[in-house]
Amino acid sequence: MRTLYLCLGYCFAPLAHAVALWRAVRTGDDWRALAERFGRGAAPPAGVIWIHAVSVGEVQLAGALVRELRLRHPARALLVTTTTATGRRRALATVGTKAAVRYLPYDLPGAVARFLGRARPVLALVLETELWPNLYRGCRERGVPVLIANARLSPTSVRRYRWLGGLIADTLAGVTVAAQSREDAERFRALGAAPALVHETGNLKFDVTLPAGVEDEGARLRAGLGPARPVWVAGSTHDGEEAQLLDAHRALLQQLPAALLVLAPRHPPRFESVAALLDQRGVPFRRRTDRRMPDAANQVLLLDTLGELAAFYAAADLAFVGGSLVPVGGHNLLEPAALGRAPISGPATFNAPGVAARLAEAGALVTVRDAGELAARLAALFADPAARALAGAHARAVIAANQGALARVLVLAEALLGAAT
Repeated sequence: MRTLYLCLGYCFAPLAHAVALWRAVRTGDDWRALAERFGRGAAPPAGVIWIHAVSVGEVQLAGALVRELRLRHPARALLVTTTTATGRRRALATVGTKAAVRYLPYDLPGAVARFLGRARPVLALVLETELWPNLYRGCRERGVPVLIANARLSPTSVRRYRWLGGLIADTLAGVTVAAQSREDAERFRALGAAPALVHETGNLKFDVTLPAGVEDEGARLRAGLGPARPVWVAGSTHDGEEAQLLDAHRALLQQLPAALLVLAPRHPPRFESVAALLDQRGVPFRRRTDRRMPDAANQVLLLDTLGELAAFYAAADLAFVGGSLVPVGGHNLLEPAALGRAPISGPATFNAPGVAARLAEAGALVTVRDAGELAARLAALFADPAARALAGAHARAVIAANQGALARVLVLAEALLGAAT
């Protein structure tokens, strides 16, 4: 199985690299940084505490870990790696002054060896579910402890990993797992993780703090959008989802003609295609990059920037979280919840079922099945400010009741650092 895995890796890496290079040239990213995918490029600091955050969502968690680790180990260099270009841009913006930011190397023996040889990490903190056989094996051979923090595994992922047989059990050998839930912990044990090294620590997302000044920025944005105008945000949306959201907004406008939708596609390369969809439908809209607020004639504000979604959640009356009306699994429900906005979601929340369940049990999550249901719930909530405020208070209470995972993960990290040094 390892031989097959290596063969596939050597076959697909050139194709993946060509696609990444094409995207970098098209989007204006620094294509030279792609050498980091092969363990080359700018050398990371040596002797680092290394945090891997695959994309934008995990970068927020990495920021909390960077902040705490800098307080505890001010003399130790920190490194954050990402897999996606969007994640790298977000990491540079959020932790680039506190930690070095690099791409994770491809999971090929040579690339892994060059990366580990240059960085010489004293601890690898991998966020969520990133199981790379060659990378983990390289860490084990060099005595680098690996901690999977905020670890989660869906039943579907377990079935998929089981196709790799003993390769996954070997990958997890000696790895410490800080699982989000008891079910996640049991699934890691079922894949071969040592039972004594699997811990249930809770979900780090409950501990992520809001960006400084985000509520003040939200108030400023709301003044520009219009304090009396009904405003809702659809954040982190995907292909096939925007059309449904526009259908819901069109229905909403029949009852609330002044309503404004702030539409935030998940991936920057899709900004243009979403703008084309709006043009095709004849929807009057304004782009955020125009740096002018929408006027009464605009029905939609296309949020074609990065790093502003939280502020627009704070500015809005209602927040829909994308990736949930299509089978993506949903995105971060806790970001609007932390701002006192009870999130609205489609039925696909399998990326974080525990979070969705806790919010739903507290009456702090609105779930809709389609555009028609969404329009009806939006209209009802806009008509009932007291119900909105109560659900938002419940959402904040859920967050407060489930905090503490960060402290528990740091206890495990400190123990591994102590053993390594």
